[in-house]
Amino acid sequence: MQTRRLGQTDLELPILSFGASSLGQEFRQVDLTEALKSVHAALDCGMNFIDTSPFYGRGMSEVMLGVALRGIPRDSYILGTKLGRYSGDHFDFSARRVVESIDISLERMGVDHLDICLCHDIEFVDREQIVEETLPALRKVQQQGKVKYIGISGYPMSNFKYILDHTELDCVLSYNHYTLQNTMFADLVPYLKQKNVGIMNAAPFSARLLANAPLPPWHKATPKVREIAKQAAQFCNQQGVDIAKLAVQFSVAHPEMTTCVTGSANPQRVRQWAEWIEEPLDQHLLEDVLEILKPIHNWFYIEGRPENNDEQTVTA
Repeated sequence: MQTRRLGQTDLELPILSFGASSLGQEFRQVDLTEALKSVHAALDCGMNFIDTSPFYGRGMSEVMLGVALRGIPRDSYILGTKLGRYSGDHFDFSARRVVESIDISLERMGVDHLDICLCHDIEFVDREQIVEETLPALRKVQQQGKVKYIGISGYPMSNFKYILDHTELDCVLSYNHYTLQNTMFADLVPYLKQKNVGIMNAAPFSARLLANAPLPPWHKATPKVREIAKQAAQFCNQQGVDIAKLAVQFSVAHPEMTTCVTGSANPQRVRQWAEWIEEPLDQHLLEDVLEILKPIHNWFYIEGRPENNDEQTVTA
């Protein structure tokens, strides 16, 4: 699989990476045997960057990865996890929890170091704490060799600029913001490159909005957004194409997005994605679908504290 260099790091990431949130049953109950096979399928396909978090399944994802990765040489995959978010409304970005969280994650996954560690969903807390306490603590752990590179993840675009205006990061991860429906993350690329930051995109299907599957109950899409996305999916079906194929092809095609992270506990689905991105992108179909989605282009929602969402709200 094609790879791209992550910012100024020495990491070469595959353009499509494996997101292990599905192993924590974030979307549905999973078959444990199939879930473990999905990790092996990803590695077999060249998706050798694995992204997880203690939040996914409240530790279940990391534990499952620990089982799936047994016996696999540590230098054959790149591993990233997060810290700070531990359940729906449990956040702890204190310096003490930084150290504890990383040690527990290492133990769960049976490894001695992380390639990447991100502060998870910082929009839910005071961002000054991230700059003044969390990241300095994470840098100390980095100096000990337990973590190679550090960064942040989150939904509101303002997070990245706020943090990078106040400190330095190795990489960032954004989700739902570089898809067929929303390309706001691409607008931030010049700024991120100026800051020498590695750029990671996640969720090309926008939590199933751009797929032929029921939305999870927690999805925040408005009725209008759901209806127009459904129209786009139906149009693709009429052309004999799954909109998910177009979605993942589109998200990996941007040359400045080092990788696109997505995951499934279904190994056949993982292999299918890897096959799809090797096929040429149908530019005519893409143009037609983008036209259908134009009324909801760059629609987004508020996530976390209102003061951490300073973009103009889009209604749809």
